[in-house]
Amino acid sequence: MTETTKTSSTQKPGAPEPETVRVALGPRSYDIVIGADLLSQAGAYIAPLLPRPKSVIVTDTNVAKAHLKTLQTSLEAAGIEQAHYVVPAGEASKNFSQLEQLCDWLLSQKIEREDCVIALGGGVIGDLTGFAAAILRRGTRFIQIPTTLLAQVDSSIGGKTAVNSSLGKNLIGAFHQPDLVLADMDVLKTLPERELRAGYAEIVKYGALGDIEFFDWLETNGQKVLALDTKSVAHAVAQSCRAKAAIVARDEREAGERALLNLGHTFGHAFEKITGYGDALLHGEAVAYGMVLAFAFSAHRGDCDGSDATRLRAHLEACGLPATMAQVGNGAFDVDALIDAMGQDKKVKAGKMRFILARALGDTYIAEDVSAEALHPFLIAQGARP
Repeated sequence: MTETTKTSSTQKPGAPEPETVRVALGPRSYDIVIGADLLSQAGAYIAPLLPRPKSVIVTDTNVAKAHLKTLQTSLEAAGIEQAHYVVPAGEASKNFSQLEQLCDWLLSQKIEREDCVIALGGGVIGDLTGFAAAILRRGTRFIQIPTTLLAQVDSSIGGKTAVNSSLGKNLIGAFHQPDLVLADMDVLKTLPERELRAGYAEIVKYGALGDIEFFDWLETNGQKVLALDTKSVAHAVAQSCRAKAAIVARDEREAGERALLNLGHTFGHAFEKITGYGDALLHGEAVAYGMVLAFAFSAHRGDCDGSDATRLRAHLEACGLPATMAQVGNGAFDVDALIDAMGQDKKVKAGKMRFILARALGDTYIAEDVSAEALHPFLIAQGARP
């Protein structure tokens, strides 16, 4: 069960009251607080969670310049001692080398199991920090302060933590739930437009996989969300968080239903791997095109009406997201390399690929009958090299 409440706070005049979405996981339950100006109030939210007034912050080079000082000031005002660690910005930092360096630094700070490590950043920082917290002293606590739209609606929620392998994305990790998620709408104002669009793809995902009314709303209001209209973006983030929190509460470790949250990811991760997990293709862009392919493949199989695939593609394209293979990574892709990369996906079971496919917009399912032989001609028709 997912609860949503309004939270009392000292908001700036005219700012809407923050909203709290509860992730109901028994003793591992926690709140996602969504609102404006939360970073400057972070100390007040975090202090009650600490057994002693000590914390550490993990962030990246870009976020440190924009937001680290605000968080430090807030923690200091709450009487919380803090130190910080900065990793290079970008997906390339989600690797074993950075994980080892981070763990060594956390140990040098004498972090104890009941202390909270604060992840201040996007999905890379959340995944890397969360995984370090999961394995440090066999598990320490951590807090997510996501600074990208994508992280606010997806990667900061649900306890998935990981680093990448040369064989694929997020293949080495652990489930480790945070103690708190603070999603500050104001920090989104510092994001480049491309990062905002990439995050918006994950918002569209929630409508496409299980909420046609939300998808309808996005078709009307998506441009307002991308323009960071306060009311629109807060609604989109809260609705996405409610959707994910409800699924995570029912299936924390992805034994079944939670796999639906990977709509577009099996296709998308393959393109990310081939393009090198860099700026050539952002994760949200890969998910956007992955969803286009998932719906197109569903229509190809006769599972859903082609008009739904066209409608999804049109909305993503209108929002500046890649909708054709030619728009992904500015390069051609070998069909066998794509299929091989998909074979390393985390959802592979008993050697068989599993995909999230669609019966209609808002109605998706887990398909366990997809063969490489079926994918081959489909991907060539989409533009892959034979």
